Amino acid sequence: MNILYNSILRTGQLALHLIASNPWLCPSHSKLRKLATAQEHVIRQIREAFLKGARDSRPVIWIHAASLGEFGVARPIIRQLHAQKKWNIVVTFFSPTGYEALSSSRHPGIDHVFYLPWDTRRQAAAFLDIIRPRKAIFIISEYWLNYLGELKRRAIPTYLVSAVIRKDAPFFRWYGGAFRRSLDTFTHFMVLNPSSAQLLARLGHHNATVTGDPLFDNVIAVASTPYRNPIVERFAAGRPVFIAGSTSDRKDLELVCTLANRHPDMRFIIVPHEISEEGLNRIRYHLRGPARLYSECSETTDFQHTQTLIIDFLGALAYLYRYGTWAYVGGGFTPYLHSIIEPAVYGLPVAFGPKTRRKVTPRELAARGIGKVVRSAKELDNWLQAMQAHPERLAAIKEAASGYTRQNAGATREIMHILTDGHEE
Repeated sequence: MNILYNSILRTGQLALHLIASNPWLCPSHSKLRKLATAQEHVIRQIREAFLKGARDSRPVIWIHAASLGEFGVARPIIRQLHAQKKWNIVVTFFSPTGYEALSSSRHPGIDHVFYLPWDTRRQAAAFLDIIRPRKAIFIISEYWLNYLGELKRRAIPTYLVSAVIRKDAPFFRWYGGAFRRSLDTFTHFMVLNPSSAQLLARLGHHNATVTGDPLFDNVIAVASTPYRNPIVERFAAGRPVFIAGSTSDRKDLELVCTLANRHPDMRFIIVPHEISEEGLNRIRYHLRGPARLYSECSETTDFQHTQTLIIDFLGALAYLYRYGTWAYVGGGFTPYLHSIIEPAVYGLPVAFGPKTRRKVTPRELAARGIGKVVRSAKELDNWLQAMQAHPERLAAIKEAASGYTRQNAGATREIMHILTDGHEE
């Protein structure tokens, strides 16, 4: 295993511990503190959980997603695996966002939810010794070299789902030898576009299939699921609502709050990607109009003088978009743009930041007039005003979005065919 990778990993682990242990650098509610605390006893917690379920004789299938957004890809696959009634399904996250959303309420079909133990050789081996997976599934772009090396050593079938391989990926760099070797672990690559399959073939891997994105199957299922939120319904009251989903940095905050301040007669729903007292206070500070936290409201709250409702709980954004008229999705000023398919499935025109290289869907939505790249608060405002000036566009966008999501449905079926070798096990 690559010595440099393990050295960097150990340095990062030590730095995380030092930063997280300093309350001035890392308050108790911060993501880093949660991650560091979770990693302290994670192997023991996993072992205890599996000892409790010792009588479960079903084979384990392990699914790893970085965070809650990536879990959207896994959700329809889990639904299909659960329907087979043959698997003990273990899901791991590296990010607190995903772990907290799933561990706080039982998710149908998932037997265990854990943090992924730190990717050291010792912990990777200990984790696999405990859960003993029959198969392993990694979502999108998870390349944990020690885990992959241990999976390969144990000859455990391993799959990469919804992958996008780019020319600037580590596999094509001078330092990428260990990453290139890690690809040998994968039994099959399920990629989002032909260019990814072609790049893998250049590296000698011809076991790739262009399956499309299970996120489409997930959002279609979510949109068709009956859902009511009386508080949000009372706030919307049949009016046009602008929903800002997964806002995750100061640039997102600047764009969305500036838009709300320029349109005091409009109603806004803001859904932060992470919930913290500091983050919620920051949103309120930048808003001129009256705002309420969801947790402060009830089904009898008078929203007559409330401009903005701030959602301070996780896990419902994909359902809440059904109450919107327009949407902005955060993360587009970082490499981690969040799901823009979630609002599009409801026919909402959706704006997002410019960093879209890691994903295929933003470019396709923009080409169809459903999505819009914005780089400033002024561009976001101009886009919204253009939508308001031409309401007939909403009907056209709704039709285009519906056609686009239907066209891209069905990836889960093909992925399941590959995972089960063409038959139910």
